[in-house]
Amino acid sequence: MGGQACVFYGAAEFSRDTDLAVVADVINLARLRRALDDLQARVIAVPPFGLKYLRKGHAIHLRCRHPEALRMRIDIMSRMRGVESFSKLWQRRTTIKLPGGTTCNLLSLPDLVLAKKTQRDKDWPMIRRLVEAHYFQYRNDPNPSQIRFWLQELRTPQLLIEVAQSHANLTRYLISKRPLLAKAILGRTDELERALNREEAAERKRDRLYWLPLRKELEKLRHG
Repeated sequence: MGGQACVFYGAAEFSRDTDLAVVADVINLARLRRALDDLQARVIAVPPFGLKYLRKGHAIHLRCRHPEALRMRIDIMSRMRGVESFSKLWQRRTTIKLPGGTTCNLLSLPDLVLAKKTQRDKDWPMIRRLVEAHYFQYRNDPNPSQIRFWLQELRTPQLLIEVAQSHANLTRYLISKRPLLAKAILGRTDELERALNREEAAERKRDRLYWLPLRKELEKLRHG
């Protein structure tokens, strides 16, 4: 669900870690522990590896000691702000096969974009690249769900104007959900750029507020 997923979707990012979304139940965590033991992975920060922390929305941070994955960091989450339950994420997943036959399950692109709407500076350029890459891949023959996705998530003013003006009826319908589309359909680039910045700032603020109680809990664990 992190940088390596972005690579598979065509928005290349150099990633030193592996971010995983997992279902948080007793049986699955037992499987996960066995896999982590094979990697000689150890927790490197609070919280400890535990079901209750994953269910609250915390991330578990580990570092591998196996020679073939030496110092590779693994971050594990089960619940994320603004993203649906794991069961729905799994239903919508993208499955790809790597050379050699290994199967990888990724968050669907719309879910990955939602998961990237954080307060971190590095995530917003990545969202832009992810949606741009998807647009350039499918723009010649898009289906309705792809057009809706672009209207809801494109962060490149010129491309958003292009899509909005090409699909005016759907754009007008979605204005109530994303008001800045009113600027896009009129081709007001400067105003749209400012509106996109305000939208980003609002999402960053929501993420900070979401993490406040979780961060307080982490501080208590550190002091303990």
